[in-house]
Amino acid sequence: MLVEREEILLLNKPSGLLSVPGRGEDKQDCAIHRAQARFPEALIVHRLDMATSGLLLLARGPEWQRSLSQDFAERRVHKRYIAVLRGSLAAGADWQLIDLPLITDWPNRPRQKVCFEQGKPSQTRYRVLGHELHEGQACTRVELEPITGRTHQLRMHMLALGHPIVGDALYAPEHPAPRLLLHACHLSLPEHGWSFDCPPEF
Repeated sequence: MLVEREEILLLNKPSGLLSVPGRGEDKQDCAIHRAQARFPEALIVHRLDMATSGLLLLARGPEWQRSLSQDFAERRVHKRYIAVLRGSLAAGADWQLIDLPLITDWPNRPRQKVCFEQGKPSQTRYRVLGHELHEGQACTRVELEPITGRTHQLRMHMLALGHPIVGDALYAPEHPAPRLLLHACHLSLPEHGWSFDCPPEF
């Protein structure tokens, strides 16, 4: 637990842990259940993919859950991620915008896909932080800022650039790694005066 306040809890979710329980007895260990063991009033506000690590915000009680859920729905929460991508992505002068609509790929769910006819608007800002080697392969470290919050949005948008996130077993299984190198590193709610940072372990 990184932050314990009267209104909220903030934790650093490890990669490989569900945010909320799934179906089946083997999918009951999750971030919200672990938090509720110490703080029974803790309630989920948003989620991170199981493979993604980083900042996960929980509300303490239903009143704060309603308020914070509305903040997320109305895009009053600013989120940033660090990711390591396969290959060398050219560095731009500043932030770049990806604007590609996404839709569930139903025959292959939970995979998503780009679909200009029926996809939901999906925008991600990104900037290149540097280039590095990962297990002998050329990679690019980027900072990502989702403007919308679609399922697998960051993973799909990086794939669409031709540079999947290292360790993405769903979208780039031909490039295995011990974990997905995607980490929620920053979360801020300006209306509440809150700003939190958590650097990645990779």
